[in-house]
Amino acid sequence: MSERVKELSTSCGLPEFPGGRYRADGPHSGEEFREEQLVPALCNAAMYDRVTVVFDGVAGFGSSFLEEAFGGLVRKHGMDREFLSRRLSINADEEGLKDYVLKAKEYIDTALEAKEGRG
Repeated sequence: MSERVKELSTSCGLPEFPGGRYRADGPHSGEEFREEQLVPALCNAAMYDRVTVVFDGVAGFGSSFLEEAFGGLVRKHGMDREFLSRRLSINADEEGLKDYVLKAKEYIDTALEAKEGRG
């Protein structure tokens, strides 16, 4: 059986123009993306084996959006290293967006280190 992958991209769930950290900061916040798109997809193991977030087509990200969306998976939802490494991938083919992929992964790692008592 082939792997069932849910892709979150600008054509499906990821805003082309991401906003700030919290819903109160305006539309398309990191909190909104995490709670309405990312967490439901990650937690729906009956439908998806893996969730891939594709940054291609996004105008750019503020650090607050990335930290809230991705670091919040650990801080607010208690997701652990094993679960995230098995269920989540983040990528970009566009050269100008590859650094954002690294930043999103760094925010996850920082939150995991804090949770594991190493931060």
